[in-house]
Amino acid sequence: MKHIARKRFGQNFLTDDLVLHNIIRAIDPQPDDTMVEIGPGLAAMTRLLLESLKQMHVVELDRDLVARLEKTFDPKRLIVHAGDALQFDFTKLPVPDGKKLRVVGNLPYNISSPLLFHLAAIAPLVQDQHFMLQKEVVERMAAPPGSKTYGRLSVMLQWRYDISLLFIVPPTAFDPPPRVESAIVRMIPLAQPLACEQVLLEQVVQKAFSQRRKVIRNCLAGMFTENDLIDVGIDPQGRPETVGLEFYVALANRLATA
Repeated sequence: MKHIARKRFGQNFLTDDLVLHNIIRAIDPQPDDTMVEIGPGLAAMTRLLLESLKQMHVVELDRDLVARLEKTFDPKRLIVHAGDALQFDFTKLPVPDGKKLRVVGNLPYNISSPLLFHLAAIAPLVQDQHFMLQKEVVERMAAPPGSKTYGRLSVMLQWRYDISLLFIVPPTAFDPPPRVESAIVRMIPLAQPLACEQVLLEQVVQKAFSQRRKVIRNCLAGMFTENDLIDVGIDPQGRPETVGLEFYVALANRLATA
């Protein structure tokens, strides 16, 4: 029976064989990997991954798809977790000593940013992440300082990960085709992120980018003085998108000692 894609779940199923094989090649699954796929959908990527893996986990919200997965695959090889990935506790997945979790998925566009932040909390436990996302989101994630797309998402994720846009995926690779282009992103957690308290970095970055058209001195008024900015190497007349990650970290650390 054909499954009808549901808009409320942001379902767009990848059907292009060439794209699928390119993704698998980028992931390079190994037999003993502990891998979890978010939103397996109709299992196009799941099947290909299982050709290399001894076992894998999937997290799926759609109950009809959960039933289909449980009926189609050997439960000893594919362990299905029914539920919302935004609420799922990835730390409970069994990972052998000395190994780390590998996370993959075609992420629903409507929850991509919250889900990325949810996963960032477990970055030290993760080997790598490979996701299909809206191209615009990936461009923001990987954007360097000075670019128009550099912002809160860029800073917060680059603090945790090395991020690479691998290749673009056209709408025609999906059923139904989305209205936007997609992209495959690779995220490798940094062994030693710049030291600072996440909550303080989040406060600084959120305030800085809340008024992008203003100079950073005005954006951060009330939190830092002009001299504070100068002391950490920031031009008070510069705009938030011109300030690199290390300077936002320096501000967060200054806030911690205030």
